[in-house]
Amino acid sequence: MSFSKLSSTFARVGALSAALLAPAIAFAQTATPAAAPAVAAAAPAMTMDKGDNTWMLVSTVLVLLMTIPGLALFYGGLVRAKNMLSVLMQVFMITSMVMIIWCVYGYSLAFTDGGSLNSFVGGFSKAFLAGVTTSSLSETFTKGVAIPELTYICFQMTFACITPALIVGAFAERIKFSAVMLFVFLWVTFVYFPMAHMVWYWGGPSSYTAPGGMIFNLGALDFAGGTVVHINAGIAGLVGAIILGKRTGYKKEIMAPHSMTLTMVGASLLWVGWFGFNAGSNLEASSGASLAMINTFVATAAAALSWCVVETFTRGKASMLGAASGAVAGLVAVTPAAGFAGPMGSIVLGILVSPICYFFVDVVKNKFNYDDSLDVFGVHCIGGIFGAIMTGILVNPSLGGAGVVDYSSPTFAAGYAGTATQVMSQLKAVVITLLWSGIGSAILYKIVDVIVGLRVTVEAEREGLDLASHGEAAYHNS
Repeated sequence: MSFSKLSSTFARVGALSAALLAPAIAFAQTATPAAAPAVAAAAPAMTMDKGDNTWMLVSTVLVLLMTIPGLALFYGGLVRAKNMLSVLMQVFMITSMVMIIWCVYGYSLAFTDGGSLNSFVGGFSKAFLAGVTTSSLSETFTKGVAIPELTYICFQMTFACITPALIVGAFAERIKFSAVMLFVFLWVTFVYFPMAHMVWYWGGPSSYTAPGGMIFNLGALDFAGGTVVHINAGIAGLVGAIILGKRTGYKKEIMAPHSMTLTMVGASLLWVGWFGFNAGSNLEASSGASLAMINTFVATAAAALSWCVVETFTRGKASMLGAASGAVAGLVAVTPAAGFAGPMGSIVLGILVSPICYFFVDVVKNKFNYDDSLDVFGVHCIGGIFGAIMTGILVNPSLGGAGVVDYSSPTFAAGYAGTATQVMSQLKAVVITLLWSGIGSAILYKIVDVIVGLRVTVEAEREGLDLASHGEAAYHNS
């Protein structure tokens, strides 16, 4: 392809993206300024807390455990044996690449003031980790207590790694390795980093002058990544599955998981690692982390049981695949609510999410005949949407919830604006996420298709991506 043709393609894509993203921006502007959290006038003096730092270091490693080996084994067991290694490779190399991108500019785009674009994305003031030292502290929601900024950088880096890795399950067994890597490079840059900024950037207590990101200013609640991680990745996966098309032989050949043993091990590692994901998002070793921890226990257990009950009534037998799928659905749903809901509310959340996700996986997917290989949309996007909306209800203190932090209070007191107000904020956050990631991902898939092509040949697909893409196999016959 000539340089002029490529330049022309990028120009057209840029114009298209500006037009398509206009609805998301317009929708966001319907929020009233009053919905933004109030901020105090003065900044507290901060000191590093060794206990909090220890907890966050452990949480960071737990989130990495979720991705490699947890997610890699979970996905790997679900594909056919000839594609096992390709999935392991994709997850492993996505993790490695995103870590470097995060340090070069990702952290800065997600968690610094973006000036005139601050509602949507940060700036480059901390590109290449400029100004970050062993003495710099990361400002948390607790007055006067902080953790080393390097610890916070590592913690959020693991979130940036697992989110695009989730996407690969939607188009597993048919995509080029080069296309995966290029897409993820573009996707974290133009979709994930802005989304993390919009939801989690709040200005910080050192100045109280910089406004937060757009979704944060809506008053929407997302404790550990229901929008940023699961809806974001889930809708991107669905778009990718549709654009790439169905696997060769889909619904004509047997495409059953090759190892439910590995899938169960992977799901278990996900559950263990998720305590770092959810309880770690409290950013300190306080009772808030304890609340997130028990919620992660009980919502997951309830969802696994619920999925098996649904399977028993609809198919006559409960399956290991169903139990694992239910557990992941529960983990996804409780992610935005982990630090806001009470334990009993989390049990209800887990019970309800599995039938909803099961319906999308078993009925909607077949009705619309799209090939979401490992049900990324049905579990992560749908579970994330349900969890995000229910967070607005379960946070209510009268339902056992923890309430919403009021930053204008000297003690960061908890309050609650009311169910209708909070649920509306949650709905707006969901819609913005779907539009931003859905439209943005579609544009990026098209760019990747123009540059390197998305899909392997039919011959390579039938041979299996292990050999066709990597020249090695996960298993060797003795």
